Amino acid sequence: MSETTHDGTVAVTAPVSPDESLTAAQLAAKYGLAVSGARPSLVEYVRRLWDRRHFILAFSRAKLTAQYSQAKLGQLWQVVTPLLNAAVYFFIFGVILQADRGMSQDVYIPFLVTGVFVFTFTQSSVMAGVRAISGNLGLVRALHFPRASLPISFALQQLQQLLFSMIVLFAVTVAFGSLPDMSWVLIVPALALQFLFNTGLALIMARAGSATPDLAQLMPFVMRTWMYASGVMYSIPIMLANKPSWIANILQWNPAAVYMDLIRFALIEGYGPENLPDHVWAIAAGWAVLFAVGGFVYFWKAEEKYGRG
Repeated sequence: MSETTHDGTVAVTAPVSPDESLTAAQLAAKYGLAVSGARPSLVEYVRRLWDRRHFILAFSRAKLTAQYSQAKLGQLWQVVTPLLNAAVYFFIFGVILQADRGMSQDVYIPFLVTGVFVFTFTQSSVMAGVRAISGNLGLVRALHFPRASLPISFALQQLQQLLFSMIVLFAVTVAFGSLPDMSWVLIVPALALQFLFNTGLALIMARAGSATPDLAQLMPFVMRTWMYASGVMYSIPIMLANKPSWIANILQWNPAAVYMDLIRFALIEGYGPENLPDHVWAIAAGWAVLFAVGGFVYFWKAEEKYGRG
């Protein structure tokens, strides 16, 4: 389009673009553009996670190897640390406070060591989950990948650490008279359910920790309270025998106590079903499904917010 000016020259004006009247959203739709880092659908998100399964596994192994790389004993600390904790708890609770009431030493010592090892699995998964996003912002901002890969890989790292430690747990159990039998097979589904629960909880804490980094300072106190309420060092039914039954039920139904008791029942010959709450496997499966599914969806809903701001 052109027009003649007052001095006789010809001025050429640019043609009106057909996109000029369109909004940003309409332009994006017209040219197939999408928001960078936008949250995909839940099904697509699961597919992307599956595509990165090798990264998740390799990342968890690398973190596990690096965790004790500066220590002279290396990965041996994976076993030494919970054993030292168990020794301290035995001295305080078993010797001084006599929390072993109702159990012989052949039962109480494996009972205590199992509780420490199994609860540490949940505790470490939660603490790693809190820092999964906030502690890896460089990686989150530099690369595009499903952010759930991080808390899942940290939970997987803690599972690998527990499996390594189980060798010592088996040795302690056998040393105190509980020989391997078919009940030991129950360890596999119990740990699988606990891993699902821990992963879901790690996902929840990862989202919470990304929004509130100070949560990492609070969680040790929360986890310590949870440990004391879960019967790591004592039998809940025995210690609360003279209290209203609903108090013992609530403590026994909490997921940390459920998974500890299932593995104790599987490993320790003198720890019978009378120590377990009713429908214990249903409770364990319920906690696992609730937290695994709920935690995953909860984390996915904030996918596009991680690493921003």
